[in-house]
Amino acid sequence: MGTKVGEIMSKDPVSVMEGDFVTRSRQLIRDNQLRGLPIINGSGEVVGIVTDRDMMKIASTRSNVTVSGFSVEVPVMTPETYLEEAARLLIRANYAILPVVRSSEDRRLLGVVSPIDIFKSIDPERLADRKVKDIMNTDIETCNPQDSVAKVWDAMLDSDFTGMPVLDDKGRPVGMITRFDILKTGGARVGKDTTYVMKVEKLMSTPLYSIGPEANLRDASKMMLDRGIGRISVVDDGHLVGIIDRYDVIKAIFGEGE
Repeated sequence: MGTKVGEIMSKDPVSVMEGDFVTRSRQLIRDNQLRGLPIINGSGEVVGIVTDRDMMKIASTRSNVTVSGFSVEVPVMTPETYLEEAARLLIRANYAILPVVRSSEDRRLLGVVSPIDIFKSIDPERLADRKVKDIMNTDIETCNPQDSVAKVWDAMLDSDFTGMPVLDDKGRPVGMITRFDILKTGGARVGKDTTYVMKVEKLMSTPLYSIGPEANLRDASKMMLDRGIGRISVVDDGHLVGIIDRYDVIKAIFGEGE
């Protein structure tokens, strides 16, 4: 019998009310390093989610706009939903999270399933016969340590990337900058609200975790699990040739679904 959502879901999830301001949602996403929040009504029923990408669009520190205007409708699951179905739903539309409710008739929130929950449930041995180069993404957008954070922020909004490798002037990978690196510092507002230019080198994560294209996909998966990171740069002879993230690994196991 397969694994069910009730076995892997994150219980007691952080959520927001449909009348809450977007500034509260942004604060919760930043403080808890989340990719999304369930939106619930006064009865505790799920009415949608709000995502970190939506919150990145809000540059002002003050806003009287409520989360209802940013609500994304998503399918909901019950604890009896199988892991494979949850994985394919996440893959199909690149959902940040999927809420878990009591039943199809009772939509009160019980938990959420995220790519991290699914990724942690994967047996790395199922990846033993695959190589990193088989599934890595070669359509890479990069930045330089001297680029402004505001510029990178806008590029992430346009591309929906959650992280970007940082290359030095010689094209060598030296770090990684992610949405959370920017969100947790409020870096996106610097340069929009002030004349001060915050540079990527101030926020990027180092050292850079990398792996070779011929490496076993199992080893890449274990590296992400052991290091608690969502993506790894693929480097060949000192040059960046790709990137691999949790979604790529999930797709390798469960396929893209139809």
